[in-house]
Amino acid sequence: MRVLYINHTGVAGGAEQSLFGLLDTLPPRVDPLLASPRGPLHEHAARRGIPATSIAEVAGSLRLHLLHTPLALGAMATASAGVVHAAHRWQADVLHANSIRAGMIAAPAAQILRRPLILHVRDCLPPCLLTRRLQRSLAKRARAVIAISGHVGRAFDPDGAAPRLDVIDDPFDLTRLDPARFDREAARTRLALPPDAKVLALVGQITPWKGQEDAIRAMAIVRRVHPTAVLLIVGETKFVRRATRYDNLAYLNRLHELVARLSLGESVRFLGERDDVPAVMGACDMSLAPSWEEPFGRVVVEAMAMGVPVVATSVGGPAETIRDGIDGLLVPPRQPEALADVIVGLLNDAQRRNAIGALARCTALGRFAHGLHAAAVTTIYRDVLGATDTVVAATDTVVA
Repeated sequence: MRVLYINHTGVAGGAEQSLFGLLDTLPPRVDPLLASPRGPLHEHAARRGIPATSIAEVAGSLRLHLLHTPLALGAMATASAGVVHAAHRWQADVLHANSIRAGMIAAPAAQILRRPLILHVRDCLPPCLLTRRLQRSLAKRARAVIAISGHVGRAFDPDGAAPRLDVIDDPFDLTRLDPARFDREAARTRLALPPDAKVLALVGQITPWKGQEDAIRAMAIVRRVHPTAVLLIVGETKFVRRATRYDNLAYLNRLHELVARLSLGESVRFLGERDDVPAVMGACDMSLAPSWEEPFGRVVVEAMAMGVPVVATSVGGPAETIRDGIDGLLVPPRQPEALADVIVGLLNDAQRRNAIGALARCTALGRFAHGLHAAAVTTIYRDVLGATDTVVAATDTVVA
């Protein structure tokens, strides 16, 4: 079975980590080819021995714009042509689009080639008439839709237009996310953290909806009770083109200005992008995920797997992963005061932190192993190809 995986960007973010989690654990009967713009994604694929081919990059938001929209449509048409060429050369049996934008690229190619399209939905697009129509069209054209959470599935296909929609948890390398592999004191020393510091981490791309501003405002309150508390902000501004939904570079500058205005100094540290997130988690007392609209929340599961208690917002994917008060804590979004209250309460109770962290790791081990994800996805491939063979056979009989 040959599968062409289509990604609309060459940047390696959370969606791409999940894709590689799948590619790393596919059974031998599945032969993959990655089609994406050139960039870090191709480098990751090369290190794994996964063949990759280049297509045009499609950047920007889905908002209508006099200049950006025609440019995006032109890039999308070029990328679709690249997918047609790659799928034909690869003799792909299935096209697997790794995002809604990738689906917009892949859908015309799948129709031209008469190949089944699997659409992996990972985002909740801003609701408007354009996105509703776009999503409904993609839902009807895909042979199957995979949603990374029930929240994402409902937002993408509220009317049930998709012939099949499966909610499948993202995969994680739980051998890498093992607290037994990391020395807490050594990790703290490498990060130059004081031995008595209460350490919190917020990991994710720098963009407004990830809630870094709320976390910084909450830290100003937390520090009144725990003056040694430190917040580590891990991540970078991944998407910085002018057509992107948010001005993420300007947002990063505002975060630095807020830290200075609140006189937080070294209690908030910007660590940038790191490839040792498990080690950073191992140095922490708590992980924060104050997103406004989190589709899934990979960092939530990563922290849970490391036995670190998570405080996340009660909207989107994290609310489907965390059992509030049992293996994590949920707070309303965009309320720094409420976030601070929960943080202080947990910092005051080491026994509760340890209990929540232990149960969180049990949850992660039970739900998010690589093999579970790969088995669920390849079952969809098998079902879709079986249905396709049935349709083709029926068509041939009618023609005969």
